[in-house]
Amino acid sequence: MFLQSSFGKTLDMVHRAMDVALIRRDIIANNIANSDTPNFKRSVLNFESELKRALESEQRKTIPAFLTHEKHIPFHRPVDYRTVKPRKVLDYLTTSKNNGNNVDIEEEMMNALHNQLQYQLMTMAVSNQFSQINLVLR
Repeated sequence: MFLQSSFGKTLDMVHRAMDVALIRRDIIANNIANSDTPNFKRSVLNFESELKRALESEQRKTIPAFLTHEKHIPFHRPVDYRTVKPRKVLDYLTTSKNNGNNVDIEEEMMNALHNQLQYQLMTMAVSNQFSQINLVLR
């Protein structure tokens, strides 16, 4: 019902981003916990770039192509943002310690702080959306 409106779409995207922030928090905590483990490789979570690509594909205007058969591949397929899933990736390319571990504790702590502030910002945005709805309903 609400997904057809900008309110519903915004709320759904923020909800998904908040879920991803919780997953990212766990990944960062795992990286920090294993900062001294030999040959441990840090993990990162990719989500925002894929979400951006999906949202841009919905806005892209293309020349309509005439398909003569149902099995023909169309020129442009918009990606639904609801199908975008977070992807955990191991960083095998860097090493920052002699034991093969690539976890930089300062970078991970900054990532944790950034993730926490981003989550708080999203909760404030959701709260603001609902307070505006509440104001209208009064």
